[in-house]
Amino acid sequence: MNLWLWILVACGLAYFTKLSGYFVPAKLLRSPRMMRVAGTMTIGLLASLTVVNAVASGQALAFDARLGALAAGAIALWLRAPFLVVVIVGSAAAACLRLLGWH
Repeated sequence: MNLWLWILVACGLAYFTKLSGYFVPAKLLRSPRMMRVAGTMTIGLLASLTVVNAVASGQALAFDARLGALAAGAIALWLRAPFLVVVIVGSAAAACLRLLGWH
């Protein structure tokens, strides 16, 4: 099979997956257990996306300034800093680490 056929198959599967969500009963979606599961899955997916973006470079692992920025941001979050401060601390940490030569 060529690439375009696989792309069309993936598009069709994504569409039917989204369409199937409309057939789920509203009673099931409003249950406390489902809300807890959905919230937990969201946190897990965002955490895994953050880690992958911090340590992956193509097909290889990269331990560079992004990891230091993530650690600085995590410490700022732990200290209950506002979100804007967390972003600034992470950016400053990455800039300082790159200035020191840790690429």
